[in-house]
Amino acid sequence: MHELSPLDPKTVFFLYFWGNLFVCILIFSYSLSYASTENRKKLNTFGFGKVLLTIGWVFISLRNIVPDFISINIANTIILLGCCCETLAIISMNKAKFNKRYRVQIALVVMAMLAFNSAAILGVTISTRIVIMSLGIFAIYLPPTIGYFREKATNLFRIFYLLCYVSFEILIFLRAIYTYLYPQTEFFRQSNFDSFYSIGLFLLTLIGTVGFLLLVKEKQDLRIQKLLKDKNLFFSIIAHDLKGPLGSSLALSEILAHEIDTYSREEIKEITEMLHDSNRNIYKLLENLLNWSRMQTGMIEYNPKKVDLNSLIEENIKLNINTALNKNIDLRFESTEIVVASIDKDMIDTVLRNLLTNAIKFTEQQGEIVVSLYKTNKKAEISIRDNGIGIPANIQEKLFKINEKVIQKGTENEIGNGLGLLLCHEFVKKHHGEIWAESKLGKGSTFKFILPLEK
Repeated sequence: MHELSPLDPKTVFFLYFWGNLFVCILIFSYSLSYASTENRKKLNTFGFGKVLLTIGWVFISLRNIVPDFISINIANTIILLGCCCETLAIISMNKAKFNKRYRVQIALVVMAMLAFNSAAILGVTISTRIVIMSLGIFAIYLPPTIGYFREKATNLFRIFYLLCYVSFEILIFLRAIYTYLYPQTEFFRQSNFDSFYSIGLFLLTLIGTVGFLLLVKEKQDLRIQKLLKDKNLFFSIIAHDLKGPLGSSLALSEILAHEIDTYSREEIKEITEMLHDSNRNIYKLLENLLNWSRMQTGMIEYNPKKVDLNSLIEENIKLNINTALNKNIDLRFESTEIVVASIDKDMIDTVLRNLLTNAIKFTEQQGEIVVSLYKTNKKAEISIRDNGIGIPANIQEKLFKINEKVIQKGTENEIGNGLGLLLCHEFVKKHHGEIWAESKLGKGSTFKFILPLEK
């Protein structure tokens, strides 16, 4: 029987180099040609990780040709940074507790870098460096692997992807154990295990990348299905909610066009005011529909900046104060401290505008609306409380849901369709915040939303 011949180290590094180069081309080609804006960021992060791994392997292959500091310290630091980018892209596919997982990944990478470079500077053996590096990579890939293992939503792509990274973790751990049990005096060692390890790592790199692309495609396909479903709901909203105010505008404009001579100045003024209200409702509905559709299709980009929330709330109160005064509503703002948060000003501006408009709409004459702002557990909580007509229990259950129809008229028969609240929900969710309503019929409502102060 023929014995297996170990792979030549140069062949191994050629495999790693060309394999990673092929993967980089595959990822960036997919990112530029097919991926959505959101997924493109994840793919670019993953691809950048592969670029760093490729550079790291090139430096390692130059061992004994370039200075040890470049082929050992810098090379392995670059590889750990590549692992960091790759794992960050992986965990970003699951948004649950992303900020916490992000910090964990950064901490693991920093500790692995410090451990390896400290060991290299102290002049430890090659075997010890390999064990430290293997355990460092194992630790870096462990959290995302466990995260996908605990995922409730399982399908063929996720199982395939999980098995790939479980195999990768096992292989890296076996590498550490083998090197510990069978120390090596030279970095380039030819053995059957090293050949098996190299081929296995090469194949898992390719398979893992394909698995990641399949996950991205699956997520994008689900997004497209949701958009198609929402599109049908948009058509139903437009057909139902625009028909009323458009019909009213048409009827009123027809009166002005053909019968204006039969009406007094006061009656004409009343008709034009009704026409103005109808057109304003149409405009507000179209504005919300446009913003909602742009949000769903990714055309509205999240652009957070440091903003004084107190000033932003006061600006919105000034914009709505005249509407409130027309109903003799006391609209005021209460806050005991200045709160600054990193937010998308336009999005939160829209949230405040919609919530204030709703509060005024559903509050009786001589009513009261209080806007409050305060900090709690590194978060900013904003509440808009009114003593208006309140929200029936059956409608409360439908708030913030696109697949539920919400119809409730204001105190002066103002038309409401709930689309503004859907928009508020999407914008607050984009900030990784929460929004909810508390209400008692006949006693008023309080809408609250929370925004993280730290990103």
